[in-house]
Amino acid sequence: MGSLSRSQLLVYGAVAVTLLLVGARWIRAADERSQTAGGVSFSSASGSSGSAGGSFGVEAQGGEDVVVHVAGAVREPDVYRLPAGSRVTDAVERAGGPTARAELQGLNLAARLTDGQQIIMPARAVGPGGVVLGAGTGDTLDGPISLGTATPEELDTIEGIGPVTAQKIVDFRTQEGGVSSIDQLDEIDGIGPATMDSLRSRLQP
Repeated sequence: MGSLSRSQLLVYGAVAVTLLLVGARWIRAADERSQTAGGVSFSSASGSSGSAGGSFGVEAQGGEDVVVHVAGAVREPDVYRLPAGSRVTDAVERAGGPTARAELQGLNLAARLTDGQQIIMPARAVGPGGVVLGAGTGDTLDGPISLGTATPEELDTIEGIGPVTAQKIVDFRTQEGGVSSIDQLDEIDGIGPATMDSLRSRLQP
């Protein structure tokens, strides 16, 4: 085989250089695509991680449930767990709703529940023959007055209780969502030991 001429060597050399340039450019492009793909993948992973973190944050801020004891004139008195932010009316409904004797005006149904709270639905007094005496009907009993439904006027009839203290008792009952014991009235300003004795003799929870 004869030796190549100078012109042929130049041609072959030019072709070889061209192939090298094309190959180098292709390799560089492949590297850039790989880096871009890697960047997208990393970004996606970061987004997933951020999303998971966001979900955890929402869960942590959701608040805990509250456990309350619903008693008194409700159909199913018991201890119930309700979502945070629930109201007294939600607890009453959870306990089956009020009975026919329930005195709804004696309970603040809009009050927000707190964990460990006891909610007592007051009941209207029962007269002779089992007749329920409604508030404001003018019917009264010779026996003790119901603390859960007593009006300021009824409380004012108790010895040592004036109009101002009677209204304080009603306000205290509303704020507490009901009063389960007469001894709780000792927390009211202006009620001393002698007044407490009068309240115990004339009131019933």
